[in-house]
Amino acid sequence: MALGTATAPYELRFDAGRICLDLLSTTHPEERLDSVDVLRAWITGSGLVPPDTELAHADPGWLPAFRELRGQIDRLVRCRPKPGAAAYDLALARVNELACAAPPAPRAVCGEDGRLLRRLDGPPGCAALLAAVARDAVDLLTDPAARAALRQCEGDNCPIVYLDTSRGRRRRWCSSEVCGNRERVARHRRRAALARA
Repeated sequence: MALGTATAPYELRFDAGRICLDLLSTTHPEERLDSVDVLRAWITGSGLVPPDTELAHADPGWLPAFRELRGQIDRLVRCRPKPGAAAYDLALARVNELACAAPPAPRAVCGEDGRLLRRLDGPPGCAALLAAVARDAVDLLTDPAARAALRQCEGDNCPIVYLDTSRGRRRRWCSSEVCGNRERVARHRRRAALARA
């Protein structure tokens, strides 16, 4: 999804190229997963569930679970595997453990106009949603081409990691509209200042 597709006050981003990387983006520029409402918006906005899925059963206990998975994925994405590195091995074991749960079960149902729609078999539990994100991380980490396309944004103080699927693999920013625009504005100001000098 593009920027601005989530509920505006939450300022959630879904432009990193993978669900697990979009979860990492919830730390920038500050903690985004600070309420159950925001977590519900992220779960829906990330595409983990169909847009009209009922998530009223989500409770505050889900927040630390998603933040913990986010931290484990962060360790795995930012580090190259080193056999025997305790932090890496623990993060890998935890992501694998979370990936073992069954993800939400989809089913096809007829809509009012006769088209088939994707729905879930029932309200998704926290473990099922964590499993879907963990499985996405496992897929990313075990795919050499995807792993090679991981990039960290070159924007000032931007820690966002994204999947570079651009032609020629020359994407420099997490978002052209956010960090790319800031860089272009800064470059323009530098040129204008030099021209005045």
